Amino acid sequence: MPYAHITGWGMQVPEPVLTNDDLAKMVETNDEWIRSRTGIRERHIAREDEFPSTLGLEAATKALQMANLAPTDLDLIICTSSSPEYIFPATASLIQDQLGASKAGAFDLSAACSGFVYALNMAAQSIRSGSIKSALVVGAETLSRFVNWKDRNTCILFGDGAGAFVLQASDKPGGILSAVLHSDGSGADLLSLPAGGSRNPATETTLHEGKHFVHMDGKEVFRFATRVMGHATIESLELAGLTTKDIQWIVPHQANYRIIETAAKYLKLPMDKFIVNVERYGNTSTASIPIAMVEAVEQGKIKSGDRIVMVAFGAGLAWGAMTVEWSGPIPAKKPVSQKRYRLLARLRSFLLRAIRFIEGVLSRREL
Repeated sequence: MPYAHITGWGMQVPEPVLTNDDLAKMVETNDEWIRSRTGIRERHIAREDEFPSTLGLEAATKALQMANLAPTDLDLIICTSSSPEYIFPATASLIQDQLGASKAGAFDLSAACSGFVYALNMAAQSIRSGSIKSALVVGAETLSRFVNWKDRNTCILFGDGAGAFVLQASDKPGGILSAVLHSDGSGADLLSLPAGGSRNPATETTLHEGKHFVHMDGKEVFRFATRVMGHATIESLELAGLTTKDIQWIVPHQANYRIIETAAKYLKLPMDKFIVNVERYGNTSTASIPIAMVEAVEQGKIKSGDRIVMVAFGAGLAWGAMTVEWSGPIPAKKPVSQKRYRLLARLRSFLLRAIRFIEGVLSRREL
């Protein structure tokens, strides 16, 4: 049975930064109030021409470059997002087209802030089963478009960005060691975006009532998160036959510094065992774990051979944890030019659209 290794990684965040002082000019708040409750100092906000697919595309290209893997060699693309571009088509399909991943299947996975752990496990299990050899997992968000900028309890929390991992099959032991996934739908109302789906389609009333913005019971979500993060971490480690003494890092979902601190106390671990960057990005939902890990690798914190636990929680309620042995890229014979494949992808997409147009014209003539 092959092992599923993380061989490539990349991240992309929008350039514009919104600081706590900027927010203080928009709602009744201040830097000290936000930092003391969340640990957040600033967050990145997408421009009008930036979307989950564009941010995800850049993160994916960097991940493929790191893995030295051609997009045409990908078998599967999973995109997870709390702010997808459409109900359908899947954001993953948009990324697949722009990458030129011509043989890859593509779908979106919805598990809110836990989505990246869920998606990694889906991709890893596909590799372990032998059905595919490579996969791309993308977490991409523009949640700032679903935030009520008049509500200081939620607008201070969220930021935009994307992160991506490439997974590949290998006979070498390591990679994804274990994963646990959980859900409790009885808490679905604690964190939601009430309108826009088939239960509450967009109407003048839903717009007036602000049902297209994120709604959250902050106290209940805090209690839920602090309860499940430590439990899930231990559960994943036990499944891998490990303990907290065997790991180098824990990478939690970057929602709130106080939640991470509470999890550290439960696990009886020092905070320097945790990768934390919530101060500079806020809560980027599905993108928070890969962004934190990419930065940690670039800073020389995460190294080959390190054992790491990723742990996340979010709307659903859903939560999960994954234990990984970090390995890095698989040696390749020659470098792959991602720029060349991006150009070919645009040409391929144009030609496919042109063929469909011509076929449409011809079929109308036949009728």
